[in-house]
Amino acid sequence: MDEFVFVSGRLCLDLAGTKLWRRGLRTELLTSPSDVSRWISQAELLDDPGPMDTRGLERVRRLREAIYTLVRSWPPGDPSDAEFGDALAEVNEAARLPPPRHQLDASGRLTRTGGVDEVLGAVARDAVDLLSSAQLAKTKECANPDCTRLFVDVSRSGARRWCGMAECGNKHKAASYRKRKKQQAVMEV
Repeated sequence: MDEFVFVSGRLCLDLAGTKLWRRGLRTELLTSPSDVSRWISQAELLDDPGPMDTRGLERVRRLREAIYTLVRSWPPGDPSDAEFGDALAEVNEAARLPPPRHQLDASGRLTRTGGVDEVLGAVARDAVDLLSSAQLAKTKECANPDCTRLFVDVSRSGARRWCGMAECGNKHKAASYRKRKKQQAVMEV
């Protein structure tokens, strides 16, 4: 099973990153309810998300698309845009849901419980926080022309270009290296 990638610096952007290559192949990583359960576990939102149904899958996907729409078009240029208004309503509605329940047992072990409502609430509140914070200005899209993953650039220089080195950064570096080597070989002939 593939692992999900958490390189965006924000929970809401990591969820938005579960749909890849939006300009081309449009790779869907949340294809089944069990994929959503795996993402929830790997995001450490709930200890045991339990069984997910197709309705939960669709709710998570709707929130994901709303977050992506808002982050890409914020601040709103045309507040009467129906897609923007629907996305804003989706995020605000989910942000009103309860957060996951956190408790400590006598040994100090944290337990996180809840269901799809609590997950949606946590992710939506993170999106609201991002959209209303100075971090939004540091939000970028990966420099790989095929990749559409969003991330918050908290690097000291503010020059981060790739969603992650293991994904797009290393691929670009390897391709650049091969191109330089090929050009050197041609020049030596």
